[in-house]
Amino acid sequence: MRFLTKYFLFVVVAALPLSCTLLEPVEDNHSTIDRIYGDPAYAEGVLMNAYTKIPTNSLSFNDVATDDAVSNDKLNNYSRMATGQWSALFNPMDQWSNCISGIQALNQFTTLIDTVNWKGSVPELNWLYTQRFKGEAFALRALLQYHLLVTVAGPGTDGQMLGIPQFDQFLDVNADFNIPRATFSESVSKIYADIDEALKYLTMNDYINVATTAQLPAGYEKVSVTNYNIVFGAELNQRMSARVAKALRAKVALLAASPAFNTDAAKWVTAANYAGEVLKGINGIAGLDPDGNKFYLKTLVDKLNVSAATPIDQKEILWRRSVVASNSREMANYPPSLFGRGNVNPTQNLVDAFPALNGYPISKTESNFDKANPYANRDPRLKQYILYNGNTFSGKTLLTGVGGGVDAKDSVEASTRTGYYLKKLLVEEVNLNPVSTTTQKHYETHMRYTDFFLGYAEAANEAWGPTGTGTFGFSAKDVIAAIRIRAGIPKADPYLTSITTKEELRELIRNERRIELCFEGHRFWDLRRWKSSLTETAKGININKTTFTVVDVEPRAYSNDFMHYGPLPQTEVVKYSAIIQNKGW
Repeated sequence: MRFLTKYFLFVVVAALPLSCTLLEPVEDNHSTIDRIYGDPAYAEGVLMNAYTKIPTNSLSFNDVATDDAVSNDKLNNYSRMATGQWSALFNPMDQWSNCISGIQALNQFTTLIDTVNWKGSVPELNWLYTQRFKGEAFALRALLQYHLLVTVAGPGTDGQMLGIPQFDQFLDVNADFNIPRATFSESVSKIYADIDEALKYLTMNDYINVATTAQLPAGYEKVSVTNYNIVFGAELNQRMSARVAKALRAKVALLAASPAFNTDAAKWVTAANYAGEVLKGINGIAGLDPDGNKFYLKTLVDKLNVSAATPIDQKEILWRRSVVASNSREMANYPPSLFGRGNVNPTQNLVDAFPALNGYPISKTESNFDKANPYANRDPRLKQYILYNGNTFSGKTLLTGVGGGVDAKDSVEASTRTGYYLKKLLVEEVNLNPVSTTTQKHYETHMRYTDFFLGYAEAANEAWGPTGTGTFGFSAKDVIAAIRIRAGIPKADPYLTSITTKEELRELIRNERRIELCFEGHRFWDLRRWKSSLTETAKGININKTTFTVVDVEPRAYSNDFMHYGPLPQTEVVKYSAIIQNKGW
């Protein structure tokens, strides 16, 4: 036994030099930062990472946190925040880490652009790539800064209106992240500066294939048409472009002019001019898409083909994501009789915002509103956007009153809590029957022109009054008239005609914005930038045959004292002494 032990020890000791070699880790295939400089596709991945951070990459349905909707999902985070749980530690609206990580990626990418060999064998192509990437990076950084500013801008403890930290350069893990917030004004100026920088490189409005040198945009007149099309051609149409950057500038200006952040009337002029420039690019009111308020319908989406010789897209859409086949939105929101979960439930508050067919608010005697037949003779958008009792969907008449089965209010877990189901944004050709489930084409929208028409109307009314046109040839009142005519309200529109004051039109513009953009993630922040009341109780409707009874469904437990401005993450405030929390949080 002792012999065997000695023999074993001898073998182990003898094997040690060899074992040291065998146990040395071999090089793995994990990519490191050094790969960026030799692999253009990997380097571009740094930029693409920032694209994944865009908050509008998917619909949030944060309308559930407003007076426009509730959810039948008891664990819905927006419901939780709306009913009293919103805090610096629980904030479903938070974009801090998401946007800052995207900004960091872009800061890193800008240090690489002139170093990476994008297409070294063809110097002109290499130069074109550097130009486009610089334009994209600055525009994307401006976009992420805007989304961050929306969520955290607000007064500090001393009352000064604060914005976001300025991350101008890439910070590695050893850098000092204890950077104070700039003022709101400085933050807006920084976003404008990034947009201006982007427009030095993105001198074309859109990514299109050009046929002749005469079509080459400013700064690119001397490059070959072939090379230009490779780098700036139509296949890039969902990247950041000059048109998108200019539209972003209009959104920033509207935020900066809004009552929550501004007392300077001149900023409304700036906002109106920037929005007007965006609309000028589609020939103003003449460019309003007649189908723009139903852009999500199958008949319209199925026509899209951006790869065609003459690309086919929707006039309404300024910037969107790719078309994909899916049914997840329908699964979440179809009524239970159609095998959905009925998650988003529009409120009576929103239903009441839709005017009568003649254009009068239903609170006005002239509307001829009938409380015993509340959905008759209403703005056609009500039928188009909201599934109410007696409305049809997927060939089925929906019944939400007593005796309506699983679709009736509060019947089963998947039933509506308000008496209404979502209809807008759903493709009713989707079949969720487990026996024959199908999908249909959808896309996510980053920006659509109706938003900018309404933004122009809002700013132009404040800057020049209801009928002032600035240099664009159309007024706030003209825009609202066009949108309401498209909706199906008769052209005569006596209610709109009766409006003569800025204050009256302001109320109508805000209501049109509420209707046209419902469920697209606007209302939560619109209410806040307007400094409107946040505490309107979400209401529903009980229906028993011909009796309609409006009922309270869910409180909106916000404070109008400070909750027009969102909180910064408490973890960041604790971690970094230079970061000041918004007042009240």
